[in-house]
Amino acid sequence: MRFQSTISSVVLGFLISTALVSGCGSSDEKLTEAKSTSIATSTTDAATTSTRTSTTTTTIYAGPPTLAPGESLPVPEGLPPDDFIEPEVIIGQLVIPSLLLTQTIYKGATLPTFDKGVGYWPGTALPGHVGNVVLGGHRVSKAKPFRNIDLLMPGQEIYLTTDEGTFVYAVTGTQIIEPTETWIINQGETATLTLFACHPPHSTKQRIVVFADYLRKEAA
Repeated sequence: MRFQSTISSVVLGFLISTALVSGCGSSDEKLTEAKSTSIATSTTDAATTSTRTSTTTTTIYAGPPTLAPGESLPVPEGLPPDDFIEPEVIIGQLVIPSLLLTQTIYKGATLPTFDKGVGYWPGTALPGHVGNVVLGGHRVSKAKPFRNIDLLMPGQEIYLTTDEGTFVYAVTGTQIIEPTETWIINQGETATLTLFACHPPHSTKQRIVVFADYLRKEAA
């Protein structure tokens, strides 16, 4: 597994499991059981930022984020019922150049939030911080931002922009899991990103999960 679990609450685990079962697809699709299929992964590490001008490129050292003294890892929150309408809070913007995708990121991981665009799992890491940023979205309904995330390949870049800046992550791999596999929201001491959506398209049978590692912060 990618991370060791940091969530010990039985109630929280139940809420998270429920959300992964029904939170990223339409409510009338039937769930079935199937075996997990793993797709080979690779890792990409980098610690540089490129500042581009019209004639030159300057490389500036920018190591990965670290925890401040006394700072704890993020703790993912339990979710309300999947049809709960959450207050609209914009976290930032998601850009995936290889998919020609630009989407607003909203706080929340319920169906009404996913209907708006990309949902940020509350309590997971914020972009550019230590821990695992977890984002979900539809593949076939409403804005369907994650329709083609199965096409993402290791090394391709994902940009997350917030009030703190633009942070770049590099895809490391893709995996197909069961809806009850809640480990994908676990937090670790490195900066990572997880995207998830229902799989296959038009079904809530399984989940497709794309993993990425922190690469750099873009120069302002």
